[in-house]
Amino acid sequence: MDEKREDGRSATQLRPLSCTRSVLNRAHGSASFSQGETKILAAVYGPRAGTKKNENPEKACIEVIWKPKSGQIGKAEKEYEMILKRTLQNICLLNVHPNTTTSIIIQVVNDDGSLLPCAINAACSALVDAGFPLKYLAVAISCCLSKHEYCIMDPNKLEEEKMKALVYLVFRNSILSVLDEGSKQEGESIENGIITSVTHGVMTVNDYFQCLEQGRAAIKPLSNFLRKKLQSKVQSDVSIAG
Repeated sequence: MDEKREDGRSATQLRPLSCTRSVLNRAHGSASFSQGETKILAAVYGPRAGTKKNENPEKACIEVIWKPKSGQIGKAEKEYEMILKRTLQNICLLNVHPNTTTSIIIQVVNDDGSLLPCAINAACSALVDAGFPLKYLAVAISCCLSKHEYCIMDPNKLEEEKMKALVYLVFRNSILSVLDEGSKQEGESIENGIITSVTHGVMTVNDYFQCLEQGRAAIKPLSNFLRKKLQSKVQSDVSIAG
């Protein structure tokens, strides 16, 4: 039985999605990504020569800067920066541009829930737009556990405030790779592999695996949407170049 939602969606139904690339002229890559009323603008600058202090000179450095809609950056935004950086480090081929720094700027346009997953989806789209070499794409989704033990996908702000616990899940989407579509690692199942998992609140192990299972199933429409948007832009660029 589905959890009843005020906006009429089923428990696993995502909000309307929107993605537009190359929205900023001066950035090396950019994208606007929306999930319902939540909207993120991501911009990529670099790679630029020279790494930050204490970074490995044999690999590229990824820098994430989070800009809230208003006010100063706080503890939650710092945590988002850290999670985003670690996630992007996992999907980027850092040895292609050693001794460089690439900055990803995340600008929150509007927050109506599932903010971090929306930012991850925006950042990945902007990296593709910049032509940054990736092992694979990352696709992120948020899952809430209600007080009645229901899993709800892609919650809005009001639903997040009422939930017992919250899980951010980031999966691999290996269909489109900027570097090479055939560069999959042998012996590794990466189609539904999990990259990042962040939990808030209290839940049992069984609750977590329930969220993980439903999140993996609900990620398919988001993956298909993102793949279609990015592939259509790539095909358009090839046509123009030809």
